[in-house]
Formats: sequence, C-alpha cells, structure tokens
Amino acid sequence: MRMKWMVRFGSLFLLTLISLGGGCIKAPEPPPPPPLEPVSWESLEGWETDDPRSALTAFLESCRALGRKADWRDVCEKAGTVDGGDSMAVRSFFRGEFLPYRVNNPDGSRTGMITGYYVPELEGRRAPVEGFAHPLYALPEDMLVIDMGGLYPDLKNYRLRGRVEGRKVVPYYSRGEIDGGKAPLKGQELVWVQDPVELFFLHIQGSGRIRLENGDRFLVSYADQNGHPYRSIGKILANRGELPLEGMSMQKIRQWAIDNPERAKSLLAENPSYIFFRELPPEVQSPPGALGVPLTAERSLAVDRRVIPLGAPVFLSTTRPWPENETPLQRLMVAQDTGGAIKGAVRADFFWGFGHEAGELAGRMKQDGKMWVLLPKNMEVVVADN
Repeated sequence: MRMKWMVRFGSLFLLTLISLGGGCIKAPEPPPPPPLEPVSWESLEGWETDDPRSALTAFLESCRALGRKADWRDVCEKAGTVDGGDSMAVRSFFRGEFLPYRVNNPDGSRTGMITGYYVPELEGRRAPVEGFAHPLYALPEDMLVIDMGGLYPDLKNYRLRGRVEGRKVVPYYSRGEIDGGKAPLKGQELVWVQDPVELFFLHIQGSGRIRLENGDRFLVSYADQNGHPYRSIGKILANRGELPLEGMSMQKIRQWAIDNPERAKSLLAENPSYIFFRELPPEVQSPPGALGVPLTAERSLAVDRRVIPLGAPVFLSTTRPWPENETPLQRLMVAQDTGGAIKGAVRADFFWGFGHEAGELAGRMKQDGKMWVLLPKNMEVVVADN
C-alpha cells in the first residue's frame, strides 16, 4: 500500500447570511490555502541561480534513512546515478523527479521566520575540577518517553516526557530544578564545562564539539529533551526592557549575561526546557539531525515535521544575516532536523556549520523567508479535512 503525505486543514463551512429587510447576500470568506500548495517551478524565487550540487550530497545522506520507504525508494536510487559534479544535471534531476509545493501558514501568509544554528566548541574536562563545574548530562535513567502515536494515531509525532512519582506520571524536572540539583543525575555526566551561559547556548544549538585538556576533540549531540516548553530568554529580556527586541542576537544576550552574572542564573532558569546529550564516536565529523544522518553545512534545515516530512528537499528564499542583511540567500536545502523552537509551517532553522564565523552568522540570523517543499512525483499528497 502506497504511503501518503497528509496535508490537513480545517473543514470549510460556508455560511450565507440573508438580510430579512433587503435580501442582501454577504459574500463568504475565501478558504485559507492548504499548508502545502502545488505550484509551478517558476514560483521558486531564485531556483535557477542556485548551484544545487552540495544539496544533492545532502539529499543522498537523507536517502540513507528514506531509501527503504516506498515513496522515496525510486527517487533515492536515481539520485545515486546523477553526476554530482554537473550542476545542470543535478538541477534537472530535482526538476524531473519532484514536484514543488509552496508552504503556507494557517492564516494564508507565505512568509515566516528563518533563524540559524551551528556547532559551538567548548573547553571541557572529564571530571569536575576547579573552573569546570557545569555538567552535560546523558539521557536520564528515570525519564519516561511516551509515544502518543502508539495510543492515538492522530497524535503521531507527539511524545510525552515524565517520571514516576508514587503511582503517578508527573512532568520531568525543569531546567531550574536540574541546575539546582533536584534531579537524580549523579553518574550521568558526560563532561564538565566552564561557563553556564555557553552551556545554555549549546543546549539551544543541540550539538557541540568538546575540546579536552590534552587536545582531543569529540562531538556531543542531542539525545532527548525534558518535555518542558522552550521559552526565549531574548524575548524575556526584551519584555523587561533590558534589551531591545529589534536586533536581538545571541551575541547581545551573551554580553548581557557577562554584565549581569548574578542575574544570569535566574534568567536561564526561566527557560524550563533542558537538553540531554550523547557522545558521538571519534570518526563522526558532523552531528546527526533528527533524521539520524549527518548535517551538511549551509544545506541542512530544521523544520516542523508536522508540516514538512523529514528528509525532503526544501527550497528556501531568504536573506543573509548582518552585515549583509539585504543579500539574497536562495538555495536548495534538505529538511534533516527539528528543534524545540521550530514550530509552524513557514518556520526553519538554517545550519551554518562549525566554528566562530558560523556562530556569528547563526547568532544574528532572524530573517523573513519563504519555503517550497519538493516531494516525489509518485507520492500521493492528500488534502484531508480534520
């Protein structure tokens, strides 16, 4: 039986109001477009100017996870036969094997927020020593993960996290409780780092590289999350008048924390979401995203998987962050990751890669953007009522 990608939107009820006095008819409101709307290739802004060769490399990584699925098997096999050094051949492959769908917001708008993320590098120690007192934790042994899709098919991709207290399942510990020592996590430490603010940003990025005293380096990657909602500390600072919302960036938040060390700890606790990590083998050169395949710098995208299927190519039209704010950034990406703050249809996180320059770009990226998802021609896209 062929798999279907379900595009859901609210049932449409047309109400015709007739005035008793004059018999006037009020025109019904037009229905909102579906989340994924079929369009022509000419609708993709900048499609012909992008060099998609590295996008094919990223898509072939996706095929390691998608290749066994019926809707993706054929297109993944064909992707492996394309001359990856010929940009025209690569573009022809995507245009010949896929159909484009514009991503729409529930209100019918086509523009959303595009942010960026990267892989930071932190100095670390295998044991808590002077100056290294803040641990990265592995997945807690007492945390339950309940897959709601196994109980209720309509809740596919929803998971609950919690812990057992007596005979009840209660929420898992929040960030403030974990940092305050209330969670039984002794023995779950992977490594200790120096700066709690840098550790906080590592949580937001979802992966990082740790440099040990002897010069060895290894990657840590997202293992799971405590189930609490993500709260933006940038918005909290803006709401309090501490920093202007306009131009908010990771760099400005970091500087505020340096200037206000006593208040920084309580500020971090206001984001109750907490990330647990796993250490990757030394041979892994790039962290895997939610799809389970290595991310590709400037070609991997984090999306809301409830709207865009993981592994799918996505054409993105946005602009580069400061200092080249008006320079178009229009390229073929691949949806290979998710994120706690990445919720909604036209909403994505752009993976910039490793190092200081990537961090500068990621930390300042908060751009308007449009998105088109490419789905295989043989995939049946069904528009279904709720």
